[in-house]
Amino acid sequence: MKLTGDTRRELAREIKETYPATRKLLLDFGGCVIRVDTTTDALHDALEDYFKEFLAGGGVPTIVLSAHEAEPPETDLEFAAKQPDPGKTKIKEEWIDLPDGRVVRKRLTGMHFLFGQGENVAVGPCLANANQVINFVNNRFIEWKLNSGGFLGHAAGVRFGERGIALAGFSGAGKSTLALHLMSKGTTFISNDRVMVEDNGHGLTMFGVAKQPRINPGTALHNPDLSCIVEPDLRETFLNLPAEELWRLEHKYDALIDQCYGPNRFELRCPMDALIILNWKRDESPMRAAKVDPLLRKDLLPAFMKSTGLFYLPENPARRDDPPLEAYAELLSKADLIEISGGVDFERASEVCLRFMETGRL
Repeated sequence: MKLTGDTRRELAREIKETYPATRKLLLDFGGCVIRVDTTTDALHDALEDYFKEFLAGGGVPTIVLSAHEAEPPETDLEFAAKQPDPGKTKIKEEWIDLPDGRVVRKRLTGMHFLFGQGENVAVGPCLANANQVINFVNNRFIEWKLNSGGFLGHAAGVRFGERGIALAGFSGAGKSTLALHLMSKGTTFISNDRVMVEDNGHGLTMFGVAKQPRINPGTALHNPDLSCIVEPDLRETFLNLPAEELWRLEHKYDALIDQCYGPNRFELRCPMDALIILNWKRDESPMRAAKVDPLLRKDLLPAFMKSTGLFYLPENPARRDDPPLEAYAELLSKADLIEISGGVDFERASEVCLRFMETGRL
């Protein structure tokens, strides 16, 4: 298909007229109802299965999105390449801003994503790249929360009782691993890698993302609830690797929360009573946990701060730039900031986190 429009509105109209999306799926993301329209039963069913813990029985949608199964479209748009993140070399995405929105194109798959002014359209080989459609759905929710004044955090999140915590750390620190250790102790999962944080006037509320955890073999093999994910013929191979190499493997597994921990263990909203920063090392020193002042320990905050990226197009142009360090420090001063340092010890760290959620004390 050759798209000829010059605006988001024109392009979306061409797509919707050529590939009508008649199947409707309603999702409830922490009180935000999202309607996903699809062109095929197969794509509808794949999304329904992935988001099965967040299906909505009804309600007026806050966000409407459509996904259109098609060959990668052609356009005459002049896309700009998104430069790779630090440490990476491969360009994966291109983008262009139009008068009424943005188009992002995935180089490898040919998927195109159009969004702006409340319209959200995905077109291309959607079923073969369902993970990209899933990410697009989640990014629409993230954008909506950020437009309402939230801050984006690079963190996992869990809740126990009435208290919730976010878990962040510098690269490779193991925030997802710690979150899943806490799941084995009875917590409820909130998010794996992103949280949106709002000041509710009495404290902080965090919203998670409906994305199942992707974990490495080290995380799976050191948690009895997850070890079944690893293929038996690879188990010994992974266990014989040096510890540092095991934890750095790029091999990933999906840890489906309902399959590993049971139903009703994944929510998307809870209080954020503390942010835990993992600032530890893989050595033999004892693990330490201490409350610190975010206004004095701004060196820790980049572990939590997250750039919004290409899929965020703010309603308010003043929010095009990410909030500065000082704004994050002010926000986080309304919860406890806990630094975990010393040697890596997931079992002890999970005990500290659980005790905090039970009692409010370390």
